[in-house]
Amino acid sequence: MLPLPILALAVASFGIGTTEFVIMGLLPQVAQGFGVTIPQAGYLVSGYAMGVVVGAPIVAIATAGLPRKTALLALMGVFLVGNLGCALAPSYGLLMVARVVTAFAHGAFFGIGAVVARDLVPREKRTQAVSLMFAGLTLANVLGVPLGTALGQAAGWRSTFWAVVAIGLAAGLAIQLCVPAGLPGTRGSLVKEFRALGRWPVLRPMLISTLSSVSFFTVFTYITPFLTDVTGFSPQGVTGVLFAAGVGLTIGNLAGGHFADRGLMATIVGGFLGIVVVLLVLAACAHNAALTVAVLLLWAGLAFALVSPLQIWVVEAASDAPNLASTLNQGAFNLGNATGAWVGGAALTFGAGYSQLPLIAAAVSLLGLGLTVTAVSRAGRRIFSASAPGA
Repeated sequence: MLPLPILALAVASFGIGTTEFVIMGLLPQVAQGFGVTIPQAGYLVSGYAMGVVVGAPIVAIATAGLPRKTALLALMGVFLVGNLGCALAPSYGLLMVARVVTAFAHGAFFGIGAVVARDLVPREKRTQAVSLMFAGLTLANVLGVPLGTALGQAAGWRSTFWAVVAIGLAAGLAIQLCVPAGLPGTRGSLVKEFRALGRWPVLRPMLISTLSSVSFFTVFTYITPFLTDVTGFSPQGVTGVLFAAGVGLTIGNLAGGHFADRGLMATIVGGFLGIVVVLLVLAACAHNAALTVAVLLLWAGLAFALVSPLQIWVVEAASDAPNLASTLNQGAFNLGNATGAWVGGAALTFGAGYSQLPLIAAAVSLLGLGLTVTAVSRAGRRIFSASAPGA
């Protein structure tokens, strides 16, 4: 049975994931409502991602000394204020500000939440606990985004943000009731903790986290034109494919946590190897609809199987600064989101076709694989150990 504190964190991550990604389904309505173009409305996606990147270190410092439960509740308060601002925003500019405010809660919540989930279970179940918390984020793609999009289309885009406010209230109440008090925040010097984060054994998994997201979003940002222009799906058919990919994300996230508790580095190495192979197959079979759906489901699962193992690797490598490291790694993931979208867009601008984007993404994953292998090369047999390398 899912422990109640982790269930409460998963509910919150569901709300955060929904508000992050649902805007992509509401761009036409938002653009029409404010009299801007759809590309201009699309900056709301980039603005959120960069808000996570910039906000992660700022909020990490602001919440460092707070007990973890207090910090989580404060972050849910920021989340509620941001989404209320989105629901009430009278202009495009103020909507952008509200999105950035909401994003400031994102990195620190997942960062602190991951440490809380890790500390509430036995060591041999730590990565599974983190993956269960992140399951709310993956379920947001399966349920929250399509349902939020449908609600926005039927009742106006603002109604979606009101629904997210309701989810945030429920999550805040669940955290208050279920997450135990007494989990301490940072006790030592922040200067020492940030100095600890500057070590290469900590920076390396953060860089690998960024590369994993760059690889994924190089393709996923442009998945709709990929499916319509290359594979030949109708716009209606794309919805079904994205639902299947969302199922893959959820299964992969849970599977990654399960296997990582049995061999952390082996799971990360195997995940990157699988991603490289699957992306090469995707580039080759992009014109075959049935194969493309099967490969996309597998690719999405492998990509999200890396999330909780990479998060645990960073936290274990920075054992003397776990809250800060976990929070900053969320910024690293979102830096990869924004960079991946830019890499894919730049490739298209310079003449690449949509079918070539998986090849670029595979090259990025190869780089991530290479960095991972260098981390375990000195550790020898520890590649099959559940502990992260410190070298």
